[in-house]
Amino acid sequence: MSSHSFENLTPEVVLEALASVGFMGDGRLTALNSYENRVYWVRLENGESVVAKFYRPNRWTLDQILEEHRFTQELAVAEIQAVAPILVDGQSLHLWNTYYFSVSPYRGGRAPDLDAPEVLGWIGRFLARIHTIGQAKPFLHRPALNWQNFGKNSQQKLLASQLIPIELEDHWNQAVEQALQAVAAHSCLLLTEMAIIEQVQSKLSLEDQHQPLAVSYLRTHGDCHPGNILWTPEGAQLAGPHFVDLDDARMSFAVQDFWMLLSGDRRQRTGQLSMLLDGYEQVRNFDRRELALIEPLRTLRLIHYSSWLADRWQDPIFPINFPWFGTHHYWQEQIQNLNEQIIAMQEDVLMV
Repeated sequence: MSSHSFENLTPEVVLEALASVGFMGDGRLTALNSYENRVYWVRLENGESVVAKFYRPNRWTLDQILEEHRFTQELAVAEIQAVAPILVDGQSLHLWNTYYFSVSPYRGGRAPDLDAPEVLGWIGRFLARIHTIGQAKPFLHRPALNWQNFGKNSQQKLLASQLIPIELEDHWNQAVEQALQAVAAHSCLLLTEMAIIEQVQSKLSLEDQHQPLAVSYLRTHGDCHPGNILWTPEGAQLAGPHFVDLDDARMSFAVQDFWMLLSGDRRQRTGQLSMLLDGYEQVRNFDRRELALIEPLRTLRLIHYSSWLADRWQDPIFPINFPWFGTHHYWQEQIQNLNEQIIAMQEDVLMV
């Protein structure tokens, strides 16, 4: 199956897939905002609602998908509000008409108010609980978020894609090279502990995976931006933050789940970070050396995002929703952003 074959995933196929594992839809389904996979809010005949997630073919292996499921189920057992797939006869992943899919409870909510100290503190406490579970054992199959996977590999894919205008290719590549050198130079902690964790993982057998790692590299949400947090106000049955979409869960540092929640100027970001850490450190210690990784991690994501778009460009939904990708203006903007990140990595570390 090609990586852009979602055109065969009709509403009828979605409802048939759900019925095959006992969820009888009443015919109403709504496509939710997801480009990587296909995700639907489905109303059932019994009046309840579920979310059906159909995985992009060939993106993750089955072992990698199941590691994400086990992680979210561990969080659910610990009563952490991360939405986990429903088990049907002990299975969280199902196959229908060549598509692998999972079914999760539907959770409503709104975007969190990241200007409110109590909201940031609450999110910080929940992130600390997620990371406590995340450090208990490693991912054995999912790739790590590191300089090679997000940086160098992305650079090489983009150079081979022929999507960069020829007159800008050398300028873009030079900016990427300088940015990756800065990542390496300003994130010794990242590179050193990455090597440690890879050695540990290579020696760790499946039977030993319950053993906690003696380093700060851990299972993280991986894509913890405001859009992946649903907020339920106090007084609701399940109040507070609900963490959704762990599809990008990877081994990384705790700070990976912080920096995408920060916005605004330096003063604003410092205040937000302080409130997050106030909550976080009520539950779990945070290594302040990781703050030096915020700008390197932002840089790696910037490069990887372009590579992600290039990888998906044959999926018809991508040219429709990202018409600016591949334009001369887009790549000029990427060069400018990379140069700005090089400067940012030379500035003083954000401290609280």
